[in-house]
Amino acid sequence: MSENPVKTKDRETLELALGEQIHALISASHALNVRSAERFDATMQPAAFHLVRWLYSYGPTSAAALAEATAMDRSSVSRLIKQLEKAGYVSKEPDPEDRRGVLLSLTELGQQSTVGALKEKESTFYERISGWNEEELERFTTMLRQFNGLELV
Repeated sequence: MSENPVKTKDRETLELALGEQIHALISASHALNVRSAERFDATMQPAAFHLVRWLYSYGPTSAAALAEATAMDRSSVSRLIKQLEKAGYVSKEPDPEDRRGVLLSLTELGQQSTVGALKEKESTFYERISGWNEEELERFTTMLRQFNGLELV
């Protein structure tokens, strides 16, 4: 990484502008998540879709691991999983590595409903980058990975 730059008025203005754009991205993403959750199942809380989205991306897991991965408390996860299971979106299966444990996974209905809900969100973001060439897309992706701490400069 580069040395800590000297704070100038121009630098501070740029950092503030960056902060505004990050906030705009987070806000837009949150709004899209809420709309996706409504499309998934309007009778469920958006937090339920957050759990479903995680299971869709990463596969079967325990309720404790799901709570930790989504930064939600175990009682909330347990309550939401019961609702999702009752609606037919999530199933529980014995953990093959720990007979006392239970793994949560999406049912076929859960998978299909998740895909349908994500299409609107993805199309919104794809629409925004549709005019970018490959170099711009690669540069933006690299910079986001660096910003997220996933790739060192």
